[in-house]
Amino acid sequence: MDWYAYERAAQQKGYACICGVDEAGRGPLAAPVFAAAVVLPLGLEIPGLNDSKKLSEKKRAQLYDEIRKKAISCSIAYATEQEIDELNILQATFLAMQRAVEGLEAEPDYVLVDGNRMPALPCLAETVVKGDGLSASIAAASILAKVSRDRLMVELDRLYPEYQFAKHKGYGTALHRELLKKYGPCPVHRRSFLKKILGDSDE
Repeated sequence: MDWYAYERAAQQKGYACICGVDEAGRGPLAAPVFAAAVVLPLGLEIPGLNDSKKLSEKKRAQLYDEIRKKAISCSIAYATEQEIDELNILQATFLAMQRAVEGLEAEPDYVLVDGNRMPALPCLAETVVKGDGLSASIAAASILAKVSRDRLMVELDRLYPEYQFAKHKGYGTALHRELLKKYGPCPVHRRSFLKKILGDSDE
């Protein structure tokens, strides 16, 4: 498989700085949604690179360090749980992606976005369905976003130990739902995600 097929296709159209963008944390009931943007040297080999969901936590951490070291430019951003509640999760995800792209030191002229929905970006872009398993730069972005978010969840676990965030990373597992019903929501919960679990008494 050619991990750089999408990047090369863009380069052949005349684009010089191509970045991949992906998000992590659209589904959880708590904490921000993260996004990352990554510009890799075309053809750079990163052994083990893959969609972050297909990697172990240990492997993701190793690749996170390697990507940060070898990328031409990378940026990690997020939209808060308050922004998710105000805007809705799709628009908040777009906001995180926009912030990630804007945070790059190397200004991209072409962006590969994972998925089938396109945020408003300052340059030309294309969506790539399941791009985190097809494009090196999107896969790298998926790893940076996932590791960054998971590390935040470990920090939030220390702040709010009763919710065991380090264990379920904020996703709506049976354990998390049970703890929500027991303790009610904390400041980092996405109120708009809790209505079905807690009814209308989630304030």
